[in-house]
Amino acid sequence: QVQLVESGGGSVQAGGSLRLSCVVSGLTVRSHCMAWFRQPPGKEREGVAAIDSVGTTRYADSVKGRFTISQDNTKNTLDLQMDSLKPEDTAMYFCAARSGSCYGPVPSLEQPIYNLWGQGTQVTVSS
Repeated sequence: QVQLVESGGGSVQAGGSLRLSCVVSGLTVRSHCMAWFRQPPGKEREGVAAIDSVGTTRYADSVKGRFTISQDNTKNTLDLQMDSLKPEDTAMYFCAARSGSCYGPVPSLEQPIYNLWGQGTQVTVSS
């Protein structure tokens, strides 16, 4: 069975950094489209960063230049390096994957594209 388990969340001051990791079992991360989503309290879940099977990446405007998504083929993980964190980055962060082939010419930040989800890890940025 496919499982996605996030880790690396925590509390950090504004301007600090965190690195999230999604350990994936049951599928090879390099062969699938994958993404990170987040959901702040009281708000809808939104796409943060995505990467496809050939390494093309896409980011939400709010995190461009600050977040970096990557795949570790040796560990079979999906990672998210978050730098220059802001209080508005506070949210539950989720790892997501699409089974089968990727969709579209570029990685997608839309929820319906992904059908495999982790349980989430909390990120809290204080001011």
